[in-house]
Amino acid sequence: MQEHPEAKQPKRRRHSAEFKAEAVKAAQQRGVSISAVALHYRLNANLLRRWICEAQMPLPQTQSVRRLAASSAEFVALPLPPMTSPITQEIVVELKRGDTTVTVRWPHSAAADCASWLQAWLR
Repeated sequence: MQEHPEAKQPKRRRHSAEFKAEAVKAAQQRGVSISAVALHYRLNANLLRRWICEAQMPLPQTQSVRRLAASSAEFVALPLPPMTSPITQEIVVELKRGDTTVTVRWPHSAAADCASWLQAWLR
């Protein structure tokens, strides 16, 4: 079966960085619709939206990413301010439904039981 000459896929156009920047700048003007700018530049509006999103995203810095990955394995001790209140020895769960509030207190030593109860209650 022969393919109809009109059925061929059109070649993809390549756009320069300057063209993309110009279209993005035009689309970012106040009071201008992206669709109107896309029509003016003979672009698909979704393609122009993608260019706008890409223009707003910061470029990845490969060296800073490598430095971050290397330093993330290191432990950094941070000074904490002194605690002003004593540590609570109980778990406090406050449940609200409409105008009703119920406060449930569990001993810290029974944290697993509290988690089981709360999980069953939330089902």
